[in-house]
Amino acid sequence: MAIAYIGLGSNLGDREANLRNAAFLAASLPRVSVLLKSSIAETDPVGYRDQPRFLNQVILIETTLSPPDLLAALKRCEVELGREKSFPKGPRSIDMDILLYDDLILNTEELTIPHPEIRNRRFVMDHLVELNPGLKDPVTKIRYREML
Repeated sequence: MAIAYIGLGSNLGDREANLRNAAFLAASLPRVSVLLKSSIAETDPVGYRDQPRFLNQVILIETTLSPPDLLAALKRCEVELGREKSFPKGPRSIDMDILLYDDLILNTEELTIPHPEIRNRRFVMDHLVELNPGLKDPVTKIRYREML
């Protein structure tokens, strides 16, 4: 079983319900168990700023799905929760990103693990440290709490 950290974000509709429903759908996926959920943080948009603020959360899961299969399953959850394609960094009802997957370092056209924006978003590192204070970045081997 692999351990993965999934970032959740929402800035359209009932943001809190969107996060709750995303965690519920993730838990209902075959070969996925949600082990922990972080607190929820309200954050300003990054990139395209002319949009509502986000609610963000990280969930810790256990899975036997491969990273590409997990990504595909999360994208199906997004669609089921009403996510519509807009433009990069645009408003969205739900966003579900693989942040970390064990100590894997992966860089393909479809998926980069660790997520390339972890170190640029303090709230993500705060949530990772909340869930696992000893968690290390797979690339640098530095604990996220030390990066903070």
